[in-house]
Amino acid sequence: VQLQASGGGLVPAGGSLRLSCVATGSIFSINRMGWYRQAPGKQREEVAFIYPGGATDYADSVKGRFTISRDNARNTVYLQMNILGPEDTAVYYCNADLQYSRGDPFFRSWGRGTLVTVSS
Repeated sequence: VQLQASGGGLVPAGGSLRLSCVATGSIFSINRMGWYRQAPGKQREEVAFIYPGGATDYADSVKGRFTISRDNARNTVYLQMNILGPEDTAVYYCNADLQYSRGDPFFRSWGRGTLVTVSS
């Protein structure tokens, strides 16, 4: 089982990007899915999370600009990022709480990250 993130790239300030992250492999259930980011020289920080029923949570710094969504049938989480600024430059990591078989505990799995660079 692995998480594969994609969609990063170079974008001018004010632009938009959409990140995707798909969980592949033998998965019974997925609970929370989300995104973190780590800017150069800074600690990793939470960006946004989404639960199976659709409830979401966002960092204050991205509220109103980023939208997280998920496709449960495709085991995929998305992050639509609008009005990007240089402060959003970071490696973005997805994670998901995965259950491999019925009754098993959930394990938090991480993707490798995708780089988002916003030019000023």
